[in-house]
Amino acid sequence: MEHLDKVNWGFIGCGEVTERKSGPAFDLIEGSEVVAVMSRDLNKAKSYAERHGIKKYYSDAQSLVNDPEVNAVYIATPPSSHATFAIMAMKAGKPAYIEKPLAASYEDCLRVNRISELTGIPCFVAFYRRYLPYFEKVLDVVSSGQIGKVLTVQIRFAVPPRELDYNSKKMPWRLQPDIAGGGGYFYDLAPHQLDILQYMFGPIIEAEGYGQNMAGLYKVEDTFNACFRFASGLSGSASWCFVAHESARRDRISIVGTKGKIVFSVYDYSPIVLDTENGKEEFVIGNPEHVQMALIKKVVEHLRGIGECDCDSRSATATNWVMDRILGKF
Repeated sequence: MEHLDKVNWGFIGCGEVTERKSGPAFDLIEGSEVVAVMSRDLNKAKSYAERHGIKKYYSDAQSLVNDPEVNAVYIATPPSSHATFAIMAMKAGKPAYIEKPLAASYEDCLRVNRISELTGIPCFVAFYRRYLPYFEKVLDVVSSGQIGKVLTVQIRFAVPPRELDYNSKKMPWRLQPDIAGGGGYFYDLAPHQLDILQYMFGPIIEAEGYGQNMAGLYKVEDTFNACFRFASGLSGSASWCFVAHESARRDRISIVGTKGKIVFSVYDYSPIVLDTENGKEEFVIGNPEHVQMALIKKVVEHLRGIGECDCDSRSATATNWVMDRILGKF
């Protein structure tokens, strides 16, 4: 596609993630502006537009995509509609930037990639942790050889149920398979963990696992265990529990090497702990105000022809493949 002089964004979806994590960043980056927003609830779209100084709002996604002033589309909806809206945008010649995961299934990811290839229009995915200083520090420690040769990686994640999980009459969308893609909170939270590991160590080419419903609070699985192997031969394991007691709460990834290990979190941003023969060292690294800022900047610069962004749909597809393997979808 031709480079854009200025990226005029249209938002499909204006939920919580757009309020702080992403939305404001689009207007803070040079050569980027939000010109339209869409929600199925027109009053919600109008309210968002008025609060954020956006001049146009819609209740229909196709109308937003057809707006001649919009030349790029940010998709901030639940996963079940990601592929539909991304394909709609790309067929209209407009690049897409999608909240994770890329789609509700590996198969839908392949559809998105196929349309991107056929149209020549790029599609990016919001795996923004790749570019946060916190994870850049982890990658720097591992790459520098401070823990030696990496032998294995371990994901351990456990959280208590949320209040909404006890309301059987009004389940959150993340627990509705037809909207979230299956696997409940796993499909929402595991993507960032699996993506950051593949960003560090390359693609996972083998994955096996199983999920089960242990607490019976809702219909989908609430506990998962898995093992996987990267193309390099490095292997790892993972466990996720979304109904644990508060005392078991954990958000940890351990990378174990021949000279030590490094332990970090993905959601808590607790201090990074480097443990070697020289002792333990902690690194406290905060987040920028808008955590997607660095990635959105890369996307804008890519579209304007003054940089490159490799956080695209093709690289994001690997994470859906791993999750669907763990869920036994194929």
